[in-house]
Amino acid sequence: MRTLLWTAVAGCLACLLSSCAVTATDDPRPTGPAPGVEPGQARERLAELVVAPRGSISGYDRDRFPHWSAVSGNCNTRETVLRRDGEDVRAGADCSPTSGEWTSPYDGATWTDPSDVDIDHLVPLAQGWVSGARSWTDERRERFANDLDRPQLKAVTDNVNQSKSDQAPDEWKPPLEAQWCAYSSDWIVVKHHYQLTITTAEREALTQMLDRC
Repeated sequence: MRTLLWTAVAGCLACLLSSCAVTATDDPRPTGPAPGVEPGQARERLAELVVAPRGSISGYDRDRFPHWSAVSGNCNTRETVLRRDGEDVRAGADCSPTSGEWTSPYDGATWTDPSDVDIDHLVPLAQGWVSGARSWTDERRERFANDLDRPQLKAVTDNVNQSKSDQAPDEWKPPLEAQWCAYSSDWIVVKHHYQLTITTAEREALTQMLDRC
């Protein structure tokens, strides 16, 4: 009888330990950002944006936009986006992804090593600074830099993200032209939500990209 009891206890413990191990590496995939708007809605929002010259970059520093803030448990914003935008993502107990598959929307490339993937701020932090964020509070800048509710954060090929740097759509566009419609719509959604300005050249580029829709 005692042997049967200990066997049952050991079985329960093994089951619990197994469940804990799976939880540490296979957390549920985070929900994606709100879907983008239709081209017609994007054009309407584009027309509502204030057109103004870019402001001064003076005083800008990435640290003025606290980024990769804690989201849930051990996961920060960067790790959350990697888990959200990837397939079959496995992560350690610290939430850092160790494997998975990511398809970059900017160039269509697929990666299985998380070190080959960057998290892009669709509207770069420096672009935010020169179009209105300079006057924001630190708290609002942090929300902008960690926004999971709008299409502001995307997992993309690292060197493509580096080639984009801090450029606006009149200076840089995704290599994959099939993405120009979505890219311009998403850019407009973010700028409209945060009431950021656009330049004349930026508006013209966005209009041309929307023509691809």
